[in-house]
Amino acid sequence: MEKLTFEGENGESIEFEIIADTRISGVDYLLVATPEKEGEEQEALILKDISKPGDPESDYVILDDPTELDAVAKVFEEDADIELS
Repeated sequence: MEKLTFEGENGESIEFEIIADTRISGVDYLLVATPEKEGEEQEALILKDISKPGDPESDYVILDDPTELDAVAKVFEEDADIELS
């Protein structure tokens, strides 16, 4: 499984596994989850690519708009056969 590493606010590295990706109206989204660890619950997030065309790297933010989040979650549930709650 492909992994993605972010730098947290305190400089710590946060690793996520990419579960699925999709493009809606020209915007890329990633469904990511923390790695499975015994005794710990996985956390899943949807990330939105906010980079501009021509940027050398993608710039992802956590999707937090409730309307957009619901719409993108439905796409992941349908396309990737994943149940999000």
